[in-house]
Amino acid sequence: QVKLVESGGGLVQPGGSLRLSCAPSGGISNSYTMGWFRQAPGKEREFVAAYRRSGSGTWYADSVKGRFTISRDAARSTMYLQMTTLKPEDTAVYYCAWTNSRLINSRVGAGEAYDYWGQGTQVSVSS
Repeated sequence: QVKLVESGGGLVQPGGSLRLSCAPSGGISNSYTMGWFRQAPGKEREFVAAYRRSGSGTWYADSVKGRFTISRDAARSTMYLQMTTLKPEDTAVYYCAWTNSRLINSRVGAGEAYDYWGQGTQVSVSS
């Protein structure tokens, strides 16, 4: 069982920055894949970014490419999502997701491929 604790959300003006954190605990493998997803009011959950430790790689949704960066603290396996140049359309509840599996490239953006989810953290971008 993996537990995920998220932090770092808040209210920011357009053009501002925020950094989200996702700290896992429990039975973590060395072949995990970790993702960030978001859900805005009245919309479906959408993929934001992912990191795969085994055969490491990162993936980003087109809407955030060049503005968001996923990274990790290797010592603690904590994952971060650095968000810059935020826009009002980035407003959503952000969730980190985790699987101890090495997801293939075509599956890293699929929410159903992840086994564990954080509680979500609200990001609001408004002037």
